[in-house]
Amino acid sequence: MKLSISAPRGHQIKAAVTITGSKSESNRLLLLQALYPGITIENLSNADDVRVMQKGLQVKQGEVDIHHAGTAMRFLTAYFATLEGADIVLTGSSRMKERPIAILVDALRRLGADIDYLGNEGYPPLGLRGRALELNQISLPANVSSQYISALLLVAPSLKEGLILDLEGQITSVPYIRMTLQLLEELGIRNEFTGQRIRVYPKAKVDPKLVVVESDWSSASYFYSILALSEEGSELLLSSYKANSLQGDSVLQNIYADFGVETSFEGHSIRLTKVGKAQINHLDCDLTEAPDLAQTIAVSCFGLGISCTLTGLHTLKIKETDRLLALEKELTKLGGKITTTNSTLQLEPSDEIVSGVAIDTYNDHRMAMAFAPLGLHTPITINDAGVVSKSYPYFWKDLKTISFDIREVS
Repeated sequence: MKLSISAPRGHQIKAAVTITGSKSESNRLLLLQALYPGITIENLSNADDVRVMQKGLQVKQGEVDIHHAGTAMRFLTAYFATLEGADIVLTGSSRMKERPIAILVDALRRLGADIDYLGNEGYPPLGLRGRALELNQISLPANVSSQYISALLLVAPSLKEGLILDLEGQITSVPYIRMTLQLLEELGIRNEFTGQRIRVYPKAKVDPKLVVVESDWSSASYFYSILALSEEGSELLLSSYKANSLQGDSVLQNIYADFGVETSFEGHSIRLTKVGKAQINHLDCDLTEAPDLAQTIAVSCFGLGISCTLTGLHTLKIKETDRLLALEKELTKLGGKITTTNSTLQLEPSDEIVSGVAIDTYNDHRMAMAFAPLGLHTPITINDAGVVSKSYPYFWKDLKTISFDIREVS
C-alpha cells in the first residue's frame, strides 16, 4: 500500500486521539500472564507484534513464526527454553534471520537450556526443547539490547532459585529494564537492581490481579512531531497516559518542550499545545535510554530547519532495518545533509524540503510514522505504508481525524 500524505497549510489542529496500550508493557505482561494465569490485562496493545506474541504463547509443540517481531523473538526464546515439555521451532522473517540472538542463547545455554541453531550460527531460526533450569546465576553483556536482559528477567521468577544476573559494560536502555522489574514488583515478585547486578526471587504463584497497560509513548512521539511542525495554538489530547510512566520514551515531554510543544496532564490524558516556535537552533540529545525516538526526532529537526546531534544509537543497526542507514538515505532524498556512524547521527540545518519524494520504509513501522508529519510542510508519499500495523494499526485513520489528507496511490 502506497499513500500520499498532505495537510492544509496554516491550519490549527484541534483534536483528540486514543492510543492503545504500550507494546513494550503488553508483551511483558502477556509472558507473565502465561506464567501466572491469575493476571488480567486491560488496554492491551492492538499491534501486530502483540498479536504474534499472544499466538506464540499458546503453542507448546511445533513451529512458531513471529515474522518481524523482534521483542517476541527474544521473549519467546527465554519462555520456551524454560517451559518444561515444549518442543518448538522459533522462526521469523528473512530480516529476523539476520538479527543476532547469540548473547541470549549463550546465556540460556549456560543456565542449562537446550537450544540449537537451525540456520546460521548465532541467528534464528532456533530449535528449543523446554526444561527446568537448575542454575540461577549468569553474566551478560549489557551494551547490546535490553530485550535480552528483560527476556531473562521475565522468566526468572519461574525458575527454581530465581536468577542473579550480572551485567557487563555500559547498560543500554535502562528504562526498559526498570519497566520489566516494576511490572514484576506490581505482581508481588521481589527483585533488586544494585549497580551491575539484578536479582529476581522465585515466585510459585501470583494472586489474581488486574493490570491496566499505559498507552504507548513511542506512538505519542509522532503526534509530538506533528505539533512541533504545526501552527501555534494547535492542540492534541492523547489518552491514556500517566505522569509516573514506566516507559523511557516519556522523556518526549522534555525534548519537545524545546520545539515549542507544552505537555500537561489532565486525568488520564495528556494535552499537547504548540505554544511557540522552537527555542533552539541545535539539539544535542543522548538517546541511549530512548533509542526508538531517534527517527521521530531527526525528522522533526529536519522539518523545523534546525540541526541536531543524536548519540547513543548503537542498537538501531539491528532493528527491523538498519535505522541509521535508512534515515540517512531518506532524509538525503528530501534535501537533508546528514551523516551517521554506528551510534550517532548528525543533521545540518535545511532551508527547504524537496517535494514529491516517496519515502521507503524498509519493513520498518517507525520509518513510515516518523516521516508522515512532514506532510504538514509538503506532500510526500509513503511506500509500503501498511507496515505501521506492526505497532499502530490505526495510525493513518487517526491522522485523518486531525485533518491530514491521506490517499492511496497506484
